[in-house]
Amino acid sequence: MKKIDNPDRKNWKSLLQRTMLATDEITETVNAIFGEVRDTGDRALKKYTHKFDGIALGSFKVTAAELDHATNFVADDLKKAIDIARANIEKFHRAQQTKKTVVQTMEGVECWQEKRPIQKVGLYVPGGTAPLFSTVLMLAIPAQIAGCQEVILCTPPNDEGKVHPAILYTARLCGVTKIFKLGGVQAIAALTFGTETVPAVYKIFGPGNQFVTKAKQEAIKYGIAIDMPAGPSELLVVADDSANAAYVASDLLSQAEHGPDSQVILVGRSKQLLVQIEVELEKQIEQLPRKAIAKQAMANSKMIFVDNDDTAIDLINYYAPEHYIVCTRNAAVYIERVHNAGSVFIGNFTPESAGDYASGTNHTLPTHGFARQYSGVNLDSFQKSITFQKISEIGIQNLGPVVQQMAAEEQLWAHKNAVTLRLNDLNGKTL
Repeated sequence: MKKIDNPDRKNWKSLLQRTMLATDEITETVNAIFGEVRDTGDRALKKYTHKFDGIALGSFKVTAAELDHATNFVADDLKKAIDIARANIEKFHRAQQTKKTVVQTMEGVECWQEKRPIQKVGLYVPGGTAPLFSTVLMLAIPAQIAGCQEVILCTPPNDEGKVHPAILYTARLCGVTKIFKLGGVQAIAALTFGTETVPAVYKIFGPGNQFVTKAKQEAIKYGIAIDMPAGPSELLVVADDSANAAYVASDLLSQAEHGPDSQVILVGRSKQLLVQIEVELEKQIEQLPRKAIAKQAMANSKMIFVDNDDTAIDLINYYAPEHYIVCTRNAAVYIERVHNAGSVFIGNFTPESAGDYASGTNHTLPTHGFARQYSGVNLDSFQKSITFQKISEIGIQNLGPVVQQMAAEEQLWAHKNAVTLRLNDLNGKTL
């Protein structure tokens, strides 16, 4: 990690720069694949699955027999862990449900809002260097609670044409409608346009690499919604001398091992602690099976000493981290003043990995600074809010003159007439 001491604010932009989300080369590749999938459907999917995943598939759809088979290859202990995580995630997301509240804005005028599920959603689950069955929980559970009619899951096959059994087991457990062995840009394109075998959806969810992120942004051009722009995983930890150096190091490495383009930031309020954390990082990273990946990510990461809380808080909000761990004596100050973060973890015994798997909160979060304007995935992500109003005879008499006057000022005479006709009828008049 690069070490910086009290950086000047004018240097924050360059200091906290992330990996570029999409190069010209990535954009060109995405556009080409989208064009082929739109024009040739399954033929393009087979071509790119063979090219990128190294397997020629006769069919992309996961069969019931494959789902049954996968169940037998998931250890009982893992099944129990998945069940506990599912229960926690379900409990947290069910608590986000809201009831209809009818508001009488004036006598005879009633307004209310109701939630409706997005009928068709697509879930993208990475399966490359790490088969993220936890992402199935995070996406399929709120989709199920929301009442989405079609929940389509795409995940890349391995070089044997199979999907990790834990992904299949979890998908069945959480009510996924259909599962396809499709990864990368071609999966997002298939969900965007639909093919002979893959249904098109209305909204696409899920994390991925820079190609997947660009593909999701491309889908927007064709009228498909996405959960959020999301790039490589990231974590920021703020810590003072009340923090446990070993714990902090383990949290930093837990995100660094996601991928070589991941980024972790340590904001330290104690120089002695930073030295201790640096020692722990060197020791712990050597024990990781994915240390080569973690080392690449750590080379793109920063250890920053800041000598006061106000500056530290400003820097953190400027960075807008995906994951944000607060390990300070005055944690309440940092929590109260956080404006930009995907998800916040508080105290020495709240590792970020708890949120990744099983505490109950969702781990699909905005990265690359998008926490300034986007929320992480939640129940509302799978729903639309529709407003309703009902106006009685008394209501139109009370409200009508207001609408007439405003419409006339805007010179929208048909708007005014729609009210005038009703008021004249109620008053026994004709035009």
